[in-house]
Amino acid sequence: MSSNNTVNTETLLSDRQQRANIWLLAIAQALAGANSIVVYATGSIIGNMLAPSPALATLPISIFVVGMAASILPFGFIASRYGRQASFILGTGAGVLTGILSLAAILQGWFWLFCLATFFGGAYAAVVLTYRFAVADGVQPERRARALSLVMAGGIAAGIIGPQLVTWTMYLWMPSVFAATFVIQSLVAALSALLLLGVKLPKPSVNDNKLPYEGRPLPEIAMQPRFIAAALCGAVSYMVMNFLMTAAPLAMHLCGHSQESANLGLQWHVLAMYGPSFFTGNLIEKFGPLRIAILGLILTALSAGVGLIGAEVDHFWWMLIILGLGWNFGFLGASALVLECHQPEEKTRVQALNDFIVFGVMALGSFSSGGILSAFGWNSVLWVSFVPVLLAALFFVIAQSRSRQATHHKSTSLIE
Repeated sequence: MSSNNTVNTETLLSDRQQRANIWLLAIAQALAGANSIVVYATGSIIGNMLAPSPALATLPISIFVVGMAASILPFGFIASRYGRQASFILGTGAGVLTGILSLAAILQGWFWLFCLATFFGGAYAAVVLTYRFAVADGVQPERRARALSLVMAGGIAAGIIGPQLVTWTMYLWMPSVFAATFVIQSLVAALSALLLLGVKLPKPSVNDNKLPYEGRPLPEIAMQPRFIAAALCGAVSYMVMNFLMTAAPLAMHLCGHSQESANLGLQWHVLAMYGPSFFTGNLIEKFGPLRIAILGLILTALSAGVGLIGAEVDHFWWMLIILGLGWNFGFLGASALVLECHQPEEKTRVQALNDFIVFGVMALGSFSSGGILSAFGWNSVLWVSFVPVLLAALFFVIAQSRSRQATHHKSTSLIE
């Protein structure tokens, strides 16, 4: 049974509080997104300056992704036992720590400390991922997809704030490039924590706080075709996006393009990631989450094709823009699909499992990005990105074929 068919009216929030939550979480999404952009825009450049080998230049961003994957289940447990508010505050604390440790790493020239800093940045990002699910708590089922997409729309502001934050601050603490950037990044995370104190959500349900767990076993939920499709679309969309975005700033640098050009490219990319969110919810309601997710995968593949055309600034920018659009449809479609896979008492565990799968897979792709770029060049990174998209397409073709066979067999049995 879909969770969309089950509503506990006692947990519904007032319309006023729902609107307040959307605004607060959208602003927090914007501020947190700016934090992540700072890491993505500077991580491989700082890594190239501090790492003992050029092949390790993108390792800090890969560690960022590992921090996301490693933190999802612990923060999911905290949210289910003590409420989402507790995980929000701990997450923003990790964001503040990211800036402090990064500053120390740059001043001391310690590559290992910068990697540790980006791990905490990933932990912060893991909590930010739950904002999209948190806003659906206490909201009528028919309004959840739209609320989810509106919170993600906060990333539009992140797309403006993040790159400009880097551009304005990277030379303020010379000769330590980017040192001032991480001071501001830490302050932005602290501001986000203050805003999140105003978010009011339903308390964890009795079953969420009760041991033993009374919902369905996670393996049973995970074997649902709908959940498999959601996790697969989310994983491929996010992995390929991260795979290309991780390498793009360094690839632009190696191609002789300026840091300002890379920052602007990331700005357009993030705007494309979050800009469609104002209407993605409507598209999901009209066409269904799975179709929108598949459209996202198609756009993701198209972005790699555009990148193969050339290595001028315009080629990088258009690749990043189309990649952002693909991520929006793929990830939001998959996220809306997850909401149809669980009962209310199962939500935090199922959502955490989905994100753990998505970002576990994403971490594998992130680790290989820098090595492929260093050893084989940018075009090889683009060609490799087609592989997970094609594998996902193959899965959907096989799944669709089996579904038709099962339907045909069932109808034949009824006739007989």
